[in-house]
Amino acid sequence: PRLLDRIDYDLLRRHAKPFVGYSDITALHLAINRYAGFVTFHGPMLNADLLGDKQPPTESSLFSLLRGQIKAGSLLAHPAAYPLTTIEPGIACGQLLGGNLSLIAATMGTPYEINADGIILFIEDINEPLYRIDRLLTHLRLAGKLDRLRGVLVGDVAGVEPQALAGLLKQTFEPLRIPVLAGWRSGHCDPNLTLPLGAMVRL
Repeated sequence: PRLLDRIDYDLLRRHAKPFVGYSDITALHLAINRYAGFVTFHGPMLNADLLGDKQPPTESSLFSLLRGQIKAGSLLAHPAAYPLTTIEPGIACGQLLGGNLSLIAATMGTPYEINADGIILFIEDINEPLYRIDRLLTHLRLAGKLDRLRGVLVGDVAGVEPQALAGLLKQTFEPLRIPVLAGWRSGHCDPNLTLPLGAMVRL
């Protein structure tokens, strides 16, 4: 976040390059989306993931997106070995935005906070116990950031028991009557699949 007000976003817009990363990099994803307006990639880091002996989908999902092999309307593949959980059923379309939940919350009240109107919100986190995940989601709710969501995709929330997380997600999002899908292998996990932040998606 220390970099956010030191970046020339007009320069980035004129000379867009692939931007890839996750975790603390979420702050840069949000700022680039808001002020430079191009798609970035929530995906693996060179040292921690690509050189870190992660499962093959980590690398293939990144390079298939970077090479333009995932065309408009294509399905983003998810490994069958990791079943997904439907928290709330439904279908929604919108711009995919988000990243690390702690960083999304940390940008609130700044010029770089997430524009959540009509988006599919993606969240992931690590080393945050359930009560902190609850606090972070409540922060976003009280700030009005959940009011106009069209859907939610939940990535890896490392260290939280899945059933307890599912209960919290249902409690948080059920009143909104939007689709919520959990268990997507993206974030601090293996494999770590790449997502195109800023792209229009159908959940």
